[in-house]
This record gives sequence, C-alpha cells and structure tokens, in this order.
Amino acid sequence: MHQPTESVVPPEQRKTVFVVGLGMVGIAFIEKLFDVDTSMRYKVVTCGEESHLAYNRVALTDYFQHRNVEKLYLNSLDWYSSQDPSRFEFFLNEAVISLQPDKHTVTTSTGRMISYDICVLATGSEATVPSFVDRKIKGVFVYRNIRDLNNLLEYSELEGVKQQPATVVGGGLLGLEAAKALHDLSPVISQVSIVHRHTYPLSRQLDTSGGKIVLKRIEALGVRVIGNVEPKGFVTSKVENSAEEVLEGVELTDGSVIRCKIMVISIGINPRDELALDAGIACEGSSTGTRGKGITVDEELHTSVEDIYAIGECASWQGETYGLIGPGVEMAAILAWNLTQTQTQLGGYSKRKMNTPDLSTKLKLVGVDVASFGDYFADRLHATGPSLSITNTVAKLSKKEKRAKADASSPKKRHGLAATVESRGVETLTYRDPFAGVYKKYIFTADGKYILGGMMVGDTSDYVKLVGLVKKRKPLDVPPSQFIAGLSSGTRNDGSDLDDDTQICSCHNVTKGAIAACARKGIDSLNAVKQNTKAGTGCGGCMCLPLVTNIFKSERIKSGYEVNNHLCPHFTMSRAELFNVVKIQKLKTFAEIMTVVGVYKDAVGCEVCKPAIGSILASLWNEHVMNPIHHANQDTNDRFLANIQRNGTFSVIPRVAAGEITPDKLIALGMVAKKYNLYTKITGGQRVDLLGAQKADLPSIWKELIDAGFESGHAYGKALRTVKSCVGTNWCRYGIGDSVGLAIALEERYKGIRSPHKIKGGVSGCVRECAEAQSKDFGLIATDKGWNVFICGNGGASPRHATLFATDVPPSKVVRIVDRFLMFYIRTADKLMRTARWLEQMDGGIEVRLLSCHSLKQILLDDELGICATLEHEMDVLVGTYFDEWKAVVEDQERQKQFRQFANTNERIPSIEPIVQRGQVRPANWAKSSPEVLFRQEDIPSSRENWKWRQLAKVLDLTPTDTGTTSAAVKYGGSQLAIFHVPRRGYYATQQMCPHKRAFALEHGIIGDEPISSSIYVSCPMHKRNFSLTSGSCLNDDRYSILTFDVKVESENISVLLPDPGELDMVIGTSKWMVKRDTAKAMDGIEQDFGGIEIADQHGVGGSLGETDCTSHACNGKLDW
Repeated sequence: MHQPTESVVPPEQRKTVFVVGLGMVGIAFIEKLFDVDTSMRYKVVTCGEESHLAYNRVALTDYFQHRNVEKLYLNSLDWYSSQDPSRFEFFLNEAVISLQPDKHTVTTSTGRMISYDICVLATGSEATVPSFVDRKIKGVFVYRNIRDLNNLLEYSELEGVKQQPATVVGGGLLGLEAAKALHDLSPVISQVSIVHRHTYPLSRQLDTSGGKIVLKRIEALGVRVIGNVEPKGFVTSKVENSAEEVLEGVELTDGSVIRCKIMVISIGINPRDELALDAGIACEGSSTGTRGKGITVDEELHTSVEDIYAIGECASWQGETYGLIGPGVEMAAILAWNLTQTQTQLGGYSKRKMNTPDLSTKLKLVGVDVASFGDYFADRLHATGPSLSITNTVAKLSKKEKRAKADASSPKKRHGLAATVESRGVETLTYRDPFAGVYKKYIFTADGKYILGGMMVGDTSDYVKLVGLVKKRKPLDVPPSQFIAGLSSGTRNDGSDLDDDTQICSCHNVTKGAIAACARKGIDSLNAVKQNTKAGTGCGGCMCLPLVTNIFKSERIKSGYEVNNHLCPHFTMSRAELFNVVKIQKLKTFAEIMTVVGVYKDAVGCEVCKPAIGSILASLWNEHVMNPIHHANQDTNDRFLANIQRNGTFSVIPRVAAGEITPDKLIALGMVAKKYNLYTKITGGQRVDLLGAQKADLPSIWKELIDAGFESGHAYGKALRTVKSCVGTNWCRYGIGDSVGLAIALEERYKGIRSPHKIKGGVSGCVRECAEAQSKDFGLIATDKGWNVFICGNGGASPRHATLFATDVPPSKVVRIVDRFLMFYIRTADKLMRTARWLEQMDGGIEVRLLSCHSLKQILLDDELGICATLEHEMDVLVGTYFDEWKAVVEDQERQKQFRQFANTNERIPSIEPIVQRGQVRPANWAKSSPEVLFRQEDIPSSRENWKWRQLAKVLDLTPTDTGTTSAAVKYGGSQLAIFHVPRRGYYATQQMCPHKRAFALEHGIIGDEPISSSIYVSCPMHKRNFSLTSGSCLNDDRYSILTFDVKVESENISVLLPDPGELDMVIGTSKWMVKRDTAKAMDGIEQDFGGIEIADQHGVGGSLGETDCTSHACNGKLDW
C-alpha cells in the first residue's frame, strides 16, 4: 500500500523560527527541526555572536594543539552552503541585543530587526567569576570560547609572560580541561597550578578514593594541586606610564600567595538570561533582579511568554540548570518534535515532555578516563536520610520533589525498586588499583539485584552497558562481583548483548537501533553513519566510535549485505588471500598478478592495490623496489627511498641499530647535515632525522653516509623501523638482560623486510621498562628467569598496550618466537593493518579458543597447526635476501637519473618558501584552508589553435617499460609539467602542481585506472587527490582540477602542445603558486606571530628564492667521487 506523505508548505507560507545563539545546542535544534519538519512548514533564522560557525565547545582543549577552529566545526562549510535559503538563513558576528515579545521581533547588534513566529532562546552560559575579580587586570582569563583561548594564547607569548607559571582556579571538569590545555603549552607555560576548594579534584563526580587516583595522575604530569583553599585577591604590578595592572600572583584564603603571570578562572558557569530578563520573561532571578539563574521553562520548554522557548544551559527546569551537552541536545529534540509532530497531515502525536535528564558523563581529563553514571552518590543519599529518586542522577532533590515531599497529600508508601532501596538500603563494591591508576565504585540495591550507579577512573570500558542497565532498571543476571571483574568477554564487542534502545552516543542520543537502521538501509560507510546519526560528533569525549563501528559491521552482516575485505575493485580477494596466490604460483610482477587473478586482465591498477602488491612481492622475493618492473607499484616514499615532506623535499634517516652510535658516526651525520643544510632532529626511535634533502641530492647524501658506515634505515617503507633499547646490563645498575645486544641482533635480523604496515620493536633490560617495549609491535622485557615477550602494541592515533604473549623465554628461543609472529602477521594481515588491529580482528584472539578457531598462542607457541617450522624457514629465507637498497642506488648511475628534479634542465626550483626557525631551515606553513582551485584551458589567454609543439624531453628520460608506468617532470618557462607513460595507452602530460595544497608533486604519484571506464588518473602522493590524465578533473574531490596537454613522440623526442611560456606562467607558474609565509597568513585571514622566524633561501638565511643550478651528480646521471 502506498504510504501517504505530507505536502510541502510553500516558502511564503512558512513560519519563521528565530534561534538566538548558534552554539552546540542551537545548531542541534536546527538540525533536528530540519530532520523532522518534512512538510517544510518552518524557516529558521539564527544569529551567532562569534565570527565562527557552530563549533564543539567541549573540545576547546584540542584547539591549543591545532589552532584551527574549522576542525571543531560541528557541520562543514558545505553543510551550510547546501541548505535551502528559503528554509535557513544565518548571520555571524551579530548578537541579539533586544527582544520585543509584543511585536514578535528581535534587534541585533548591527541594527537588523527580524520578525519571528517562534523564538528559541539558546543563549548558553558564561563563566562564573568571583566578585573580587577585576577582569581588567592583565593576565586574568576565563575558558569558554575561541576568543578566550586566542586571547590567552596571545598573552602567553608576550615578553615577561612567556615561560612563567600559570594558575587555574577550579578543580572540576572545566578546571581540569583548562589545566591540561595550559600544561600542553609547555614550555611557553613553565608551571601549572590548580587551586581547588576541596581536597581532591572532581569532587562533584567522584568520591575521595576516586579523587585521590585523579590527583595522583595530575601530579604525575607535573601539575601542582592546592586543595582546601580559595583565592581571595590578586598580587599585581602597575604598567609603566599606564594605569593598567598586571597579574603577578594570587592570594589564597590560607594567607599564602601563588606567583603566576596567568590565571584562568574555571569554577562553573552561569546561564545567560539577561536578554530574557530585559524582555520581561520570567527567570529564576526575576523577583530579585538577579541575573545568571536561568530562564524558567515548563516541561514543554515554554517560557512565561507565548511563542518563546528556551533550551540548553540558559534554561531552568524545575529550578535546575544543566551544564552538559546531553541534556541540551535532549531539549532540542523535544522542542523540534513538539513543533512538528503533534499536529501533522499524517496524524497527531502526544507532546514530548522533559524528564529528569541523565547526567552520566564519560570524559578524558588530563589524560585520565573518568566516568560517572546513574546515582553515583546514592550511598551518600541513603546515609543522610532523604528519599532516593532512582531516575534522578544528581546528588540532590529538585525543588518540585522537595515540595512533593513536604506535601501532606503526597503518598507515603514506596513501591518497587525505590521501596527496596528505602527499606533495605544500598551496598557498594569498590576496586582500587593505585599502581595502574584504576578505581571503580558501583552501587547496588542491598539484595544485589539492581545497579543504581557508580563511578570509574582509568578503566571506563563497561560504561555504555552499565548506563543502559541503570536506565532500564533491569534486574541483573550476573553477580555484582562480575561487574568489578569486568563485563568484557575477551572478544570484540559488537553490541550483540545490547537492546536496540540502548544509548550508544549520549550527546545526540544515538541508539544501537539507529545504527542498525543505517546498516539495514544499505549505508555502507562509517562516515555515512556519522552523517546520518551524528554518533561520535558531539563532545568527542564519549569515545563511542569503536562500538559504533562494530555494531554497524555486525548489523550489515545480519541484514544480508556482504562485508568484504577485497583489496580494491581490481582484485576480488583480500591481501592475505592474494599473498597466498602469489606465493603458491610464484608470481613475480604486478602484470603477472593482474593477468592471473585480476578482474580486468589489462588494467593498470590503482593507488591501493599497487603499493599492497609491491609490499607482497617485496615480502616474498625482495627484489629492489626501484627495478623497472616494480618501480611503478611504489608509493612516493618507496619510489625514492625517502619520506616525502610537504615542500617536496625528502628526509634521510640512516639505520642506528638499538640507538647505539659511535662519535665518528655522529660527526659524519653532522657534517652531512651541515653540507646540505638539512634540518636535524632526534626521532622517537633513537635515530637522527635529516629533513629537507632535495631529491637530486639524495644519491650524493647517501654516498657520503654509506662511506661513513651507515646503511638505509627503511624509514620510508612499510617495514621494520627500529628496535629501541635501554642501556641494559652494559651500564645500568638495575639491568638484568643485555637489552642493547638483543635489540641490535633483532634489528639486524629483520631490517629491510617489508610488511603490511610499519613495525617497531623494543627491548628493556629490566621491569623498569625504559625502552617502552610494551608500546611496540613486539617487545621484550628481561626478568630473572628470561625474557617476557609482548606483541601487538602501538602508539599513534589508536594506541594499544602490548599483550603478554610468552613469559620467561630463554634468550636462545626469543628470536624464533619473534620470527613466527612476524611471518604470520606478514602472511595474514590486511593491507595497511597494524599488528594491534590485526590481533583485535583475529577470531581466536591471543589465547581464547572460539569454536574451530585457534588462538595465536596455540598457533605460534603450541604449533597446533604444524606451521611453526615453515614460518621459521620462510623468515630465514627472507632475511637472507637482504641488501642495502641505497647502496645499490649509489652504485648504479642509471637509477640515479630518476632523482633529478627536471628531465630537461639541471635547474632547481623550490616549491615552498624556506624560513629559519630556532636556527634551522624549514618550509613555511601551508595555509590551514584549502580553497577551491579549478584550472581550465580557458584560463590561458591564447586559443588552443595557436599553441605549438614544444620538445621538452627524450623518451629515455622516462625510461618507459612494457610492464609499468613511468614519469618525469620538466620545466617550461617558469612552469612545471609532468609527463607520464602508460604501457599500451601512450603518453600524457599535466601540470606538476596539485592544487589541493599547491604541492609540485604529481610526477611522483601512482598512475591508476578506474576498472569499468578504464579512465587513467594520477594520484597525488600528498593527500591522494586523483586527477584524470585526459580531462584534468579530480575524481574524488570536485573542488579541484588540473590542466592536461597533448603529447606526441617523434623519433626519440617527446613534445607537448603548449601556449607560449609567458601565457602558461600566468596560470600555473611556480612563482605564482609557491607557498609562502605571508600567503598562508592571508589565506587563513588571521594574524600570526612569527617571532624568531626569518626568510631563508635554499642555502641559508637571507638569500634569493630564485632558481639555482643543480650541482648534484644525480642531475647529469654521473657520480664523480
């Protein structure tokens, strides 16, 4: 039967909803209204007093790291621009200054008057400031918005303030956020102190035991916490020749003084209700004229004035205001529902009403996971006598409940769960591990049948499940002790034990059912799930995305959708399956593999399958990646045996096994760095990173390093990077094992082996673990009985602590265990999969047996599959094929030709302006924004008929082959072009610059084709924008396009059809598009402090940025040592 739909209201008949405030709750309401207003009966108009679009205020601390407000935006710029202007209009940098309820109008700070039918106040809150505070004193700040942070950052860099101490007043959620942000500014801020009126931080969320754990973690960071005191005044000094005062310290109630140049007040918030008060709208402080108490609303969020509502932090319901994002989003949802769903063309529905919101919170503060849920102080409530409201999650009764309690007509008898608590009381289970920094307290009914609430510090993994149990008041089906022991089953959590209405993301009230519905509708990516449900896009602290991902995958499988792990459209098999085919059939080239198992036998491949197959071939046969049959498969880093940097230069990192290096080698590194003007830095893996090497200089640099005894460090490849070590028994008085010797042996053994992703190791000589072995892909720690072997740890964006795999292993057996582990990982992991993710997705896990699956211990330690000897033999063969890739290059003049910047000249042109900072040269910053750049032939003044064929290269410059694509860059006037050869397809030419970040690097990119259309494209090595070699259009980002040109080959010459050099330079000239410091500043539209930064040329300070001759042997193909 055809389902009826609502007819759309014409634009001229739509009612105007004016939203005062474009913050987190304001934009949540707008989104929810658009979502449910299917008949389009409303037009939304809103004003934001800040110059930014709605951003994630809860993630303000992250701003200190990236300084890019766009990364905090709750919706992209595209979202705003895509809205129908007949439904949505917004104004930035414009505050509402008055509200005229009788006229249904508002007036803004620009004098604009806007009429409304419905007004929604979402004015938020402002920081609470003690009465003694004079905000005019320089150095006193609050922590509420981007402007506050920018002012703080700017002030912290001033002479006399920089590298001085700072103080945060307040040890609650906001105070700890501010303290962490200031701590991360080190060394700009020398010391951070927290002043808190209670003994321990987070006193509103945690009890004493939990507070102690948090206090210990804070102090371990070097942050000082001063408890049981409050500030009462300032110590200031006068600015010379001015009446201004400057902060010098804070005086406390105990008489002591904290010296500081910066003080951040973060003791709480006050609702912003001044606009409502001035308009005569009832507020909690109306009777006394007191501001900052909240706008009074009823259960449907009406204010005292018709057609005006209030939501979020500014609203006071039953005498309570709520400073968390969750209740504000819930208010937005209620109001959007009531405006659209109670009377529709499809029927009516009951109005939604406010219920006591869930104030459960889960956040990461100062590096510590902290959560509280349900009635987390229920044990205190019961001890002090008041009746317990099971649905209430705050440690006090609302005004309405107090009135009901005093009312003689109120029922005296309690029933159900509440009666159980009142008659029998509550019991608590606690777990405290001060060594691991973990504390849990769960509160149960006295009979142990229900969980009422609790708190967690350090381990919050069971938070979602426990919140669900509290909300539903479900009787427990396991003993309370199991909650402390842990609810996890040791397998991947896919939410199968959760009900559909279980809340997964509290900020936007996203349920498991909503995620499952996305899977059933055919949505096939996590990004699409986030766009549809907003899961994981609110506070950023809920960290719900891993569970969202697992639920989504599980539900897609249940819905009959195939969740495949095909390598790419060219190959309908996983990397592990392809690895076995290549191994068994002894396939040696990409072309052979495509012919045997590819979907399209003559396909070129793509930027996904080419590097993956290149890695497989290297793992099996270990031929030089620069051999012509393999070179086209490599990403830029492997292609040139060096990591490409954002200015098109490369890094040089020679191997320093276990970090052990002689003075002579250190001197050699310094001499090379000085000669080639390289930026030097010590890496986290105990090596020296030489950055800024020009491509043409790489062979010469490596010749000098090899002569000094170095070899390739493979920092450019998905291969073993380093095996880090402490000094062990060589020097340390606590050393038990020879960590340096074993680390060197392991690094020498596994150097050069290619794998699905990079591999790092660590060896610690005792349990003090100075080498951080438990954060590595494989790590060993010495005990008095042998080595403990840890596997599958890693740092990075999703860190994982390594898992103990084998204990007390004799030194003679350590290498074989690592052999088996690494070879099994190389065999079975998916493309670009770290060992941590590989283990997490392994059906049998590390030691738990599931049905017919074997655990990793059973496979690699117990040899239940009988493959250990094979794995060991395969590793022996692989390590036996090792050769130094860079030594092979410096001994081969033909390979060196591929390192020239241009095939037709020895000139060099920098692509980013070099600057000097802290005595070293580095490239100027990219602009934070990447504006749309669409190059078209129409941009060139002359018509195509007037262009001429220009000979720019020789065929041999591209070293064309029948098995792989090749390329070269050429210089034409002041422009850079890239020429490509594709076997069986011919020659192509494009501009060299990728417009996304103005990187002159397209010649370095992988050539691919789309399987169905066979369209040829180049994938930019910087950020994988794919450009058609025929049309120039960007296939995966329509904001960009490039110029393409016709190519012809006559005899041994390659010619390109081009306009005059001057005309082309006007469009794509290098000098026009070079990234410069002032360009980035202008594009971002912000003032930047460049103190201590000078402009440099390629050779040092104060030179020209013009072209230079190439003197490297790579430019002429000869090495004259």
